[in-house]
Order: sequence, then structure tokens, then C-alpha cells
Amino acid sequence: MNNRTTMIWTFVITSLALFMTTLDNLVVTTALPVIRVDLGAGLSGLEWTVNAYTLTFAVLLLTGAALGDRFGRRRMFVIGLAIFTVASAAAALAPSIEVLIAARALQGMGGAIVAPLTLTILSAAVPAERRGLALGAWGGISGLAVAIGPLVGGAVVQGISWQWIFWLNVPIGLVLIPLAALRLRESHGPNDALDLRGVGLASAGLFGIVWGLVRGNQVGWGSPEIISALVGGSLVFALFLLWELRAPEPMLPLRFFRNRTFAAANAASLFMFFGMFGSIFLLAQFFQTVQGYSPLDAGLRILPWTAMPIFVAPLAGALSDRIGGRPLMVTGLALQAIGLAWIGFVTTPTGAYVHVVAPFVLSGIGMALYFAPVANVVLSSVKPEEEGQASGANNAIRELGGVFGVAVLASVFAHYGGYGSGQSFVDGMQPAIYVGAALVGLGAVASLGVARKRRPAEQEALEPVLEAAA
Repeated sequence: MNNRTTMIWTFVITSLALFMTTLDNLVVTTALPVIRVDLGAGLSGLEWTVNAYTLTFAVLLLTGAALGDRFGRRRMFVIGLAIFTVASAAAALAPSIEVLIAARALQGMGGAIVAPLTLTILSAAVPAERRGLALGAWGGISGLAVAIGPLVGGAVVQGISWQWIFWLNVPIGLVLIPLAALRLRESHGPNDALDLRGVGLASAGLFGIVWGLVRGNQVGWGSPEIISALVGGSLVFALFLLWELRAPEPMLPLRFFRNRTFAAANAASLFMFFGMFGSIFLLAQFFQTVQGYSPLDAGLRILPWTAMPIFVAPLAGALSDRIGGRPLMVTGLALQAIGLAWIGFVTTPTGAYVHVVAPFVLSGIGMALYFAPVANVVLSSVKPEEEGQASGANNAIRELGGVFGVAVLASVFAHYGGYGSGQSFVDGMQPAIYVGAALVGLGAVASLGVARKRRPAEQEALEPVLEAAA
């Protein structure tokens, strides 16, 4: 195959794989009311249905990138697809909420191997002059998959059954596995070490923190279980950070965060996913539980928000090459924060849908402006040989934002309201969405730390200085 054909095949295969694995972040949200009834799940069970995927996905992303560097990116990409496909079938066959949660965790493991490798494989196949456009499209696909998850889930649940939101992954995976094996080029990274101690500490620490957040309202925030989980999880995660500072080959090189752009972009990603995931988790249920819409109708009503990346992200990706990612990220996160606060302000149990259309559109434009440049911003802040680790770190941080967003906003929801009545649901959802809006606003502030794009004359003047420093 010539380079152009290879590039096209690489883009198609990695994009489909990224879309499939990212879609499963939120495809389940519009199915939650049906799953709650069908499997007899409570609020904590619903939270774990979402968080079992996002938590394992986040914790193992850096390991997925390291496995690709060591054993071959194409090989591990195929293995990750196989794990994800098998886990999807297990989720579809789940007879109880416990089995579903376990299958979702296995899905997250497969997705954690696939997702970071899509970026490193694509980046290696695309010429430098087309990188901004390609990575902008990659970010747009990722954002689109997150955004239309509720709509796809609603359509499938209403048209067939909730099990089919998982069955759909199986034929796609079975097609992608041989295509990836035949059409992708094999490559390895410079770092072939596996930080197993780091993986263990990060997994245990984050699991303890999320367990405490999910269970807090159910068993009491002052109970020994919750205090032990939160304090113990925090201490173990602190040990993880200390280990990463002294590990010979850390899974998360903390020196990356000395770079202002890397640190600011990742802080913005954390806050963005924190506010967005938690808000969608509640809004997808609001339209069904409170206003009585079907799963498909609920997904369609979120469409003015979720469809915007289709139209805006490609333009924003091309624009980021000209003006840089900072203005797009700051503007996008500010619009998303305003939109969420607006949604919280106008939402009532019997309010007309037309009241939320404008803030949905505003939030969707903001989401697209953020998603398009963020990958290029992160990768441009590290050396080419470090892109795999940097990509894994950014994906892990934003997925953790989603985990904490669902856990924290659901806790706020449960503290102020509940499923007892429409008014009770709104009483809990409004303060939760205000919290989400505030956190996305913090993401806009964090984005101000991203270095601005230098003009060609400035870059030329700086080159002798950068060469001397190197």
C-alpha cells in the first residue's frame, strides 16, 4: 500500500474503533431508567453501570499505551478490540445488575487499550502538515461519540431492547479486528517498561474514592465505610503520585505537568468532563422519569446539544492550525458553562421543551470548540516519542473527570432530591447541574494557561534560543 492509501485506511479504522469505544461512555445513559426497572437497580447500581466502564477505562489507559509501545501498537490494538467485543456480548447477556457492572468493567479494559493507540497509530500515519486537521477530526469524532451516546442508546432501547446497545458492538468489532490486522502498520514506542506498581496503586486509590462518593448518600457520609473508603483511597492515590516521582519508568511522568500548556489542557479536560458527564447522566433520565418521554424521544431532545460537534468540530479543527487551541478552548468551555447554568435555571417538571433548546445549542457549540483542538494542544506540548504517554494521560484525566462527575453530581442530586416525584427529581437535578456548570467554568479559566500560538516571525526568532537550550 502507498502512503496515501495507508493513511486513509488508518484514519477509517482508528476512527471507527475510537467512536465505538467512546460511544460506550454515555450510550447507556438513556437506557438507565429501563435497566433500573428490568434489573431492579437502585441509584448506586445505575452509577456503577456508567462508572464501572469509565473507571477501568481511565485507570488502564496509560497501561494500554505502554503495552502498545512494548508489544506492538497494531497487535495490542487488535487484542483490545477483541476484549471489548467479548465484553460487549457479556453485557448484552447480563442477567443481573452485578453481572452487567462486571461486563462494563471488562469493556473499559478493552477500550483502555484501544483508545490511546488510535491516536498514536493515526499520528504516525499522517504527514506533519496535515496533523492539525487529522487530530481535529479525531477530537471531533471522540466528542461526537460522547455527545450522541444518549441518542443512539435511546433509539436502540426503544426500537429493540437495552441489550442491543451492547450487541451492536459485536459485529463492528468482528469487522474491525481483521481489518486492523491486515491494514495497519506495526510500530513500537521507545518505552517498553510496564509500571505495574503504579497501575495497582492508581486503581486501588481511585476505586476507594469513587466507592465512597457513590455509596455516601446511601449509607451515610459519616459512616465508617465511607470515611475509610475516601480517606484510604486518597492516601493510596497519594502513594501512587509519590511512586510516580521516583519510578524509573513511570506510567504517568509527572514531569509532563511542568509544561504549562500540558498542565492547563489537562486541568481543562478534567473540569469539562466532570461537569458534562454528570449533567448528561441526570438530563437523560429527566426527560423519561419526569416528563414521560420514551428513550428515543429523550435522546432526540438532547440532540440540539449533541449534534453541534458534527457541524462545528471540523471547522474548529482547521481553525486551530491558524489561531491555536487556546482561544477555541477558552471560548468553548465558557459557552458550555453558560449553557449548563441556563439549563439548570429554566428546568421545571412541566416546563416546555422550547425553553432548553437555546442553552442546548450553546452547550453543543461549546463542546465542539473544546473537543477539536485539545488533542493537538496536548501532543504539541511533548516530544514526539512521548506522544503515547501524553495521549494516555489526557484521556485518563478526562475519563476520571467523567467518573467523578457522575459520582459527585449524583450525590448532590440524592442529597437535595430523588426519584420520588417529578418535583423531587428537579429539586435534586438543578443544584447538581449548577455544580457542573461551575466546574466547566473552572475549565475555561484553566484553559487560559495554554500557551498562545506564536506568529511565524516570533517562532523564527525563538528557534536559535530553543536550539541552544536543547
